[in-house]
Amino acid sequence: MYADRIRFLGLLGLLGLLGLVTGNYGLFGFFGFFGFFGVMRKRSDELMRRNIARAGLNACVVSLIGLSVSMVVVTTLETLAAAALSIAVVFVLQVLTFTFSFNIYESRGTRE
Repeated sequence: MYADRIRFLGLLGLLGLLGLVTGNYGLFGFFGFFGFFGVMRKRSDELMRRNIARAGLNACVVSLIGLSVSMVVVTTLETLAAAALSIAVVFVLQVLTFTFSFNIYESRGTRE
């Protein structure tokens, strides 16, 4: 068993510090990535790797559906603000889907 690389997602939390420097409060959402440092204490096993893959699949499906919807929205509205907002919303939904799915799968344990 070896430590899993998912803990490196915690480094994205450092992007939240840019919010302090630039005054862009939207970057404070990146502080949520520091929660992935909690995985550092756990050792990787087959079940954890399977749960990461399942949560990643859920996030990929949300991304595909979200980007399809955002393309329709951007095409109909034809504004740059709609494009920026739709990309941000899809990113947030993707990260939240992965995080919640992973936590749910880990709390279930060996149950299907």
